[in-house]
Amino acid sequence: MLTKTSDFYDQHGEKLRVLPPVFRDYGGRSAFAGEVVTVRCFEDNSRVKELLSGPGHGKVLLVDGGGSQRCALLGDLIGADAVRNSWEGVVIHGFVRDRAALRTLALGIKALGTTPRKSVRRGDGEIQTVVYIGAIECRPGDRLIADEDGVVLFEAALAPAGG
Repeated sequence: MLTKTSDFYDQHGEKLRVLPPVFRDYGGRSAFAGEVVTVRCFEDNSRVKELLSGPGHGKVLLVDGGGSQRCALLGDLIGADAVRNSWEGVVIHGFVRDRAALRTLALGIKALGTTPRKSVRRGDGEIQTVVYIGAIECRPGDRLIADEDGVVLFEAALAPAGG
């Protein structure tokens, strides 16, 4: 059973990093957890597609899309790849598309909003680098728990059983 973010926060307090409360649920699962893989990209989902097309068991992709509202960094086809490749979830500081289809996927997806416009693919982006969502530092290898109450990040040593 997945540990709730609020219960985990009660246990560990300020040892956790809490992402800003700006994300909405778009996937078929509202609660998910795993090891963080980071991507920094702006209006180019090349690296998102690349990573979610590969093995993801026990991992969550955390995407710093710069908060752009101009295009989506994830849609139904890439989301379906993530499910096939056993990713636990995706947190996007940016937008998604194909909302109705994403809702049917056995995948946690949190993003800022939706838009029908797709991104361009130029091959830009950085993988496994420290990113910041708001003022919160997000490091590759961190652990993440997400549910209806929000998203928390922490070092692996604090990881609860089942989350």
